[in-house]
Amino acid sequence: MAAASAVREAGRRSRRLFDIFVAEIPWTVSSKELKEYFSQFGPVQRCQLPFDRDTGFHRRYCWIKFSAPEVVESVLQKESHILEGSKLTLRQQIRRRRSQRKSQSE
Repeated sequence: MAAASAVREAGRRSRRLFDIFVAEIPWTVSSKELKEYFSQFGPVQRCQLPFDRDTGFHRRYCWIKFSAPEVVESVLQKESHILEGSKLTLRQQIRRRRSQRKSQSE
C-alpha cells in the first residue's frame, strides 16, 4: 500500500515539471498527434498522456512540456485549440518554489 502512494506522489511531483495541462482531448487523438499539433508553436520536449488500465483508453487529458518559455506564451495566446473537431481546454501549470509551498501551508 505504501508503495502505491509513493508512486502516486512521484507522479504528482513529475507533473509539476510540465508547462501546460490539456483537457477535453478526443478519444481518437494519440500522444504523437498531440506532439505534432503543439510543435507548430515550438519544440515539444515531452507529452504525458495517461491511460486507464481497465479500459485501455487514455483519460482525455495530458501534460505538455516545451523547450522554451516563449513557446508556452505563444500557445496560450492562441484563442482556441481544436483537434478533430473538439475544442481543447488548456491551463498553464504554475511552478512554485519549495519556500513558497511551505509558507502557503503554514
